[in-house]
Amino acid sequence: MRAYLQNKYKGKRVFVTGHTGFKGAWLVQLLSMLGAEVKGYALEPYTKDDVYNIVIDPANIHSVIGDLRNNLLLEKELLSFQPDYIFHLAAQPLVRLSYEIPAETFEINAIGTAYLLDSVKKLEKPCSVILITTDKVYHNYEWLYPYRENDRLGGYDPYSASKACAELVIDSYRNSFFNKQHYARHQKGIAVARAGNVIGGGDWAKDRLIPDIARALGSDLPFVMRNPQAVRPWQHVLEPLTGYLLLGGKLSEEPQLYSDAFNFGPNASDTLTVKEMAGIAIDCWGSGQFEVVSDKAQPHEAGLLKLDISKAQAQLDWHPVLNAKAAVTLSMEWYKTFFKDKTHLKDLTNEQINSFLQKTVNEHA
Repeated sequence: MRAYLQNKYKGKRVFVTGHTGFKGAWLVQLLSMLGAEVKGYALEPYTKDDVYNIVIDPANIHSVIGDLRNNLLLEKELLSFQPDYIFHLAAQPLVRLSYEIPAETFEINAIGTAYLLDSVKKLEKPCSVILITTDKVYHNYEWLYPYRENDRLGGYDPYSASKACAELVIDSYRNSFFNKQHYARHQKGIAVARAGNVIGGGDWAKDRLIPDIARALGSDLPFVMRNPQAVRPWQHVLEPLTGYLLLGGKLSEEPQLYSDAFNFGPNASDTLTVKEMAGIAIDCWGSGQFEVVSDKAQPHEAGLLKLDISKAQAQLDWHPVLNAKAAVTLSMEWYKTFFKDKTHLKDLTNEQINSFLQKTVNEHA
């Protein structure tokens, strides 16, 4: 996979929205190591301890600090860069926060996506556009059946619904302005990537399992668990990111075939409960404990959610490399290093990326 990705991205111009976020910063580092020229558009990093501030070399990226809802600035920065690829990760990504700022969540996630696609309409060159949504776009029946790309979209909470709205926006733009039947005229491939719960070093967002555990263990405090039996498709951040890059490469080759939606998640055996994941994390740390605190007044969160990844496996030849324990181990190694000596984090991040890419070589050998 590494040779394929280097062939596709080395020397190419890649525009990344949300580059200061957790997944965005890991993507920027990965693209830099592949030899791409990267321009990012995002808000300021969440904290001074984010991956972006600790790991990213400013010389490796053209960074623009801007709001996705500032459509004029977004258009100016995108068109001046003339990208070959666009990865749209900018979002309000938190379920619980969406209950506090529902209208803003819809504005950022749905209207912000429309603003991005408006800018793409004015780009007069071939471009592959990969828009990242979420596994939570599916209307969740809380059943054991893993959701496929053609299943009904929906959303109970404002975050999930806003991402489902973004998918409708994308589908409308793809049909109206970037129709696959008229590719020769517009020369834009438009694909959607839906990933499950992503973990990895450097995520400090509130009310996320691994960051909450790392903060508690790093402060010698017990981890407070809300929904111990909730099931999620856990995966390390490098799994979906390499999937996004692989999708982008395939999209550039055959835009009419790959202008579609793809799920990226773990194997079925790695769909574990919150309690199971917390136990693995504490074992990796070497100490710590958790306690369950039930709050009947807390907002609704999905209890069961699984993804069917057979389409990505069959059409992209993408396959998960790490099991859940390995994903947690890499994540906790990053956080332990953070609390011990931050100066080693850039080297550690690069080592984890290189090791992962080597595992993809072995996986596909």
